[in-house]
Amino acid sequence: MNMSQKPLPEQYLSLSEEEMDRRIQQAKKVLGSKLVILGHHYQRDEVVRYCDHRGDSLKLSQLAAQAKDAEFIVFCGVHFMAETADILGAPEQKVILPDLDAGCPMADMAELEDVERCWNQITAQYQAEFVPVTYVNSTAEVKAFCGRHGGLTCTSSNALKILKTLFNEGKHVLFLPDEHLGRNTAIQLGLEEEDMFQWQRENWDIELPKVAPQIILWDGYCGVHQRFTPAHVDYVRSQYPGITVIVHPECSHAVVEKSDLSGSTDFIIRQITAAPAGSVWAVGTEINLVSRLAKENPDKTVICLNENVCLCVMMSRISQPHLLWVLENLQQGKVVNQISVKPEIAKDAVVALERMLELSK
Repeated sequence: MNMSQKPLPEQYLSLSEEEMDRRIQQAKKVLGSKLVILGHHYQRDEVVRYCDHRGDSLKLSQLAAQAKDAEFIVFCGVHFMAETADILGAPEQKVILPDLDAGCPMADMAELEDVERCWNQITAQYQAEFVPVTYVNSTAEVKAFCGRHGGLTCTSSNALKILKTLFNEGKHVLFLPDEHLGRNTAIQLGLEEEDMFQWQRENWDIELPKVAPQIILWDGYCGVHQRFTPAHVDYVRSQYPGITVIVHPECSHAVVEKSDLSGSTDFIIRQITAAPAGSVWAVGTEINLVSRLAKENPDKTVICLNENVCLCVMMSRISQPHLLWVLENLQQGKVVNQISVKPEIAKDAVVALERMLELSK
């Protein structure tokens, strides 16, 4: 689904912080229960403060589906998150992304045409049963592909349980689109490098191994988490003796291996929130979340694993002016920047999401 971003009206760019705050609060009051604003953990503070809920992408989409009274769901996140909210929401609900240019490079690394080419090659070569599993950080089209081919979605919280179940059933996996989450999870389950194969999406003459690997990893990655290196872990340990290093599993295996803990954004938040006063943490994830954790845990020392700010540029496209613009349009009865997944794609994508929820119980 390609939609172009309309230029933000000039009048919104010159407003003071106080004026934007006043008008956003006013729009929220007028729209009342018809409106739910969702904010991802990586969202900037000046936007997330207006959100009714904050969380990771799947949690927010599930909250959107539960908000039965809400006619409008404004998703302060990126494109694939708004798509998932639209897939899980009621037909009459309208999902709005304040800036349509807020995409996800990792999701875009798995294009449907490339995924189909890979799948055709796998199924032509192997008798083994492969199941496509896509991280929720993927397009609606890729989720639908998995739904059509007996596959499902996963999150960084439930990838371990899902892959363990599939491997125990004797199945093999094509894991999309984040190679690091796939590799880290597989290694956690005892797989060796020889049990995995790295698919190269830009190589049109790729040769698969003769024996079916347990897992084929797509070569996608998150640009933010790719910036953390083993050298960063060594450096913070040298500067802060006794520090606990916690990272997201979208980091490379070399980083995860050197860290003390790894897990989803919710896992990271829970660990630091429950930690004793005086503890020191280096966190390998997006800087807005790290900064918020530092503010919300003043009795602990919380720093970013990489001192050079690791910002999700796409997430930061959602700004106060964009949020105000979409809310004031809603006040006037106009829906702008609606994200609407085609029914035939949504039908297959929801199958993949439902299979995940069933396996995650």
